[in-house]
Amino acid sequence: MSEWTAADLPSFAGRTVIVTGANSGLGLVTARELARVGARTILAVRSLEKGEKAAATMTGDVEVRKLDLSDLASVREFADGIETVDVLINNAGIMAVPYTLTVDGFESQIGTNHLGHFALTNLLLPKLTDRVVTVSSMMHMFGWVSIGDLNWRSRPYSAWLAYGQSKLANLLFTSELQRKLDAAGSPLRALAAHPGYSATNLQGKSGNKLGERFWAVANRVMATSAEFGARPTLYAAAVDLPGDTFVGPRYGSRGPIGPTWRSPLARDTRKAAALWRLSEELTGVKFGL
Repeated sequence: MSEWTAADLPSFAGRTVIVTGANSGLGLVTARELARVGARTILAVRSLEKGEKAAATMTGDVEVRKLDLSDLASVREFADGIETVDVLINNAGIMAVPYTLTVDGFESQIGTNHLGHFALTNLLLPKLTDRVVTVSSMMHMFGWVSIGDLNWRSRPYSAWLAYGQSKLANLLFTSELQRKLDAAGSPLRALAAHPGYSATNLQGKSGNKLGERFWAVANRVMATSAEFGARPTLYAAAVDLPGDTFVGPRYGSRGPIGPTWRSPLARDTRKAAALWRLSEELTGVKFGL
């Protein structure tokens, strides 16, 4: 693995890229860098006002469109408005938030981080030409996907375990999507990436004042920049990699960017297939090809 940075991005001229959650943090950096190298970049954001402010900081062909991943009607409306896309980057997410439900009645973290992106990806598959990159996390190591209680209705809610479940779901989704693409004879690729530990606006939304003070200090002392954290996503979007590659920093949160390891639970093909079936049932969206 080399010391790859955003400066090594090839030209994306003539290509269209969608980045979810592109108004701040890793998504903003990802979108900004892809627009810089010529991509027609669509910022898929919940707040159009924040999206327009983010777009104003970028150069190139940048467009802002509304997408609320916690609302399947919004996901469908967004997908209906897309004609073609080369690279879809499933970046948006929420982390360790208090228990709430999405519009469709899903626990908010699995609903936003996994089910919203699951529906979006499958709705866009017929319009996609190259690859899907889904942003996971090192926290997938602490996740356990409960097929029987995905939405935390019968077990005590833990904000961090729910986050871990959603990030593990991202990896299981990527693996199962690649298996389905291969079986369909599709040249499309599904990849995943994680940023390590980067300081973004994800931290400090737990509603716990002590926890928020901890993250404020940790972000200053331990975290890498959003520019560094976006590198694995950009690498996965640009480099010629096999399907189901997981990209991240070599040493977990720091180091050169390249293919990295995942937990044994993230390699469970039976769980991946079961999660896919459940996700189809919950969202009403099936494999798009």
